[in-house]
Amino acid sequence: MKIISIQNNLGIPKYRQIILSIEKAIENEKLIKGERLPSINKLCLEFSLSRDTVLQAYEELKKRGIIYAILGKGYYVKSVEITIKQKIFLLFDELNSFKEDIYNSFLKNTGKDVQVDIYFHHFNIQMFRKLINESNGNYTKYIIMPTNLPDAASIIKTLPVNEVIILDQTNPELESFPAVYQNHKKDIYDALIKGKSHLNKYEKLILIFPGFREPLGMKEGFINFCHDFSFEYQVIPEFVDREITIGEVYIIPNDRDLVAVIEKSKLQNLKLGNDYGIISYNETPLKKVVENGITTISTNFVAMGKILSQMILKGKKEQIENKSALIIRNSL
Repeated sequence: MKIISIQNNLGIPKYRQIILSIEKAIENEKLIKGERLPSINKLCLEFSLSRDTVLQAYEELKKRGIIYAILGKGYYVKSVEITIKQKIFLLFDELNSFKEDIYNSFLKNTGKDVQVDIYFHHFNIQMFRKLINESNGNYTKYIIMPTNLPDAASIIKTLPVNEVIILDQTNPELESFPAVYQNHKKDIYDALIKGKSHLNKYEKLILIFPGFREPLGMKEGFINFCHDFSFEYQVIPEFVDREITIGEVYIIPNDRDLVAVIEKSKLQNLKLGNDYGIISYNETPLKKVVENGITTISTNFVAMGKILSQMILKGKKEQIENKSALIIRNSL
């Protein structure tokens, strides 16, 4: 049964005609799941095509999850869901409420003809490498959140260069890739300047910075601000066995440390926003009401997901900075 139709002077690239022919054959049930496609050599001979033309068509269908290859045997129908035009590999570091906001916004704005497979590397470079290696060649786009993992850039560069988008954190090694990112060094510096009139009533700024998951630029921006405006400061890896001193402000990237600081202050009978201050990272609904409001430095994660979807749908190749803001509440 002939399933491929190629016409000259049609105005449609021949690789695209192969794709459309296979989609139509699947739609009309002339091709079913598991059935073998015509070989590359057969199509080349029958229609006087180059191998690259046929391979381009088959590779696109493969990335969309419609066909798969068996080495030495050929290509076979994997799925009859031909409405899927983009199959996206989305690699997050971990699942939390902020990533959920990005993910839900991204799905909402990409439409129904896009399939998104989500994975998590949990800040483990071996898992990061494994997931990327196993996904290579199976997706139309790769959205990668590399965080500050060592060697992440070299692993990402094994993927098709035109199909990668970097999310949240980028660095000079990844500057050739489009990105939707936060400038953490600039964000914390600008936020502290905005809150400087509130900070002036305190004696010392303390950044809780474990340094494992947190963006390195956050620490650099904090130290630069303290130097430039002559604030006494300290960077500590964790809040353990520590007494809060009156006049301290804690800048807290991790919500577990946020809870620990608030619990300790209650044991010491300290009043938040008066005896000591808190600036937390990343806005959540709870931070609007906890302790009559926690001051946050946060980007707009919903906007980040929307920008990401537009980059996919419109094929943008930009590096777009998703800006942060300081939201001042009772804790400062």
